Amino acid sequence: MIENRPFTSFLSHLILILGVIAIALPIWITFVAATHNELRMNQTPLPLWPGTYLWENLQKTLFGKGLSGSETAPVWMMLLNSLAMAMMISVGKIAISLLSAFAIVYFKFPFRMTCFWMIFITLMLPVEVRILPTFEVVANLGLLNSYWGLSIPLIASATATFMFRQVFLTVPDELLESARIDGAGPMRFFWDILLPLSRTNIAALFVILFIFGWNQYLWPLLITTDTSMTTIVMSIKQMLEAAEQSPQWNIIMTTALLAMVPPIFVVISMQKLFVQGLTETDK
Repeated sequence: MIENRPFTSFLSHLILILGVIAIALPIWITFVAATHNELRMNQTPLPLWPGTYLWENLQKTLFGKGLSGSETAPVWMMLLNSLAMAMMISVGKIAISLLSAFAIVYFKFPFRMTCFWMIFITLMLPVEVRILPTFEVVANLGLLNSYWGLSIPLIASATATFMFRQVFLTVPDELLESARIDGAGPMRFFWDILLPLSRTNIAALFVILFIFGWNQYLWPLLITTDTSMTTIVMSIKQMLEAAEQSPQWNIIMTTALLAMVPPIFVVISMQKLFVQGLTETDK
């Protein structure tokens, strides 16, 4: 039985409210700044309530107008670049991890567990540690300033492989035997049985990997020299340094607001599957 203590309830609600304020306040400030013009954003005190320039700022930002002195691509193009990069990373990681986990769990071959632990050890080698040799390989393959160069070095995932291996280990052996009796081959078993059982885990992982790919900054900054391949996260920093003038805070904040929309949409649209994929313990 859980006791209902007024002070404990008040304290927990107070902590939750303070947490929500701490998270929501920067987003609110970003939204407010995106609704004012450049002149108002260079005055003090800064506004705390929305203005009337949101639609105008959105038009200027999306189509590159209003970014005077900036060498960045139009924001709509940067959004497409980030979207393509995030989708290729998330889909590629899931596809490779599913197949590698399937091979490790259901196929008997020499040094099977050695291969698994070699994959798992790569968790200690993030992109930041191996960035120079990775850049050399990408450059030698001619993948600079391309979607393949942005995504391929980030596709392999030891975490996703480990996660799907644990999911496949929970599948009863009777399902495998039944599939064999029915004459189903390995890929038929994988496609018709394992994938449907892993649906919620795939959705949860997709949300995490999409946000991971969307927020990439260091790797795109290193391999892109063409402004047409700039990502949205890179552009915010570049806008701050555009030309020898005061930053256009209304445009910068509108860009930041637009950069938050796709990840928020993915999280909200897949929220139910995301929670199920993180909380399910059996199939």
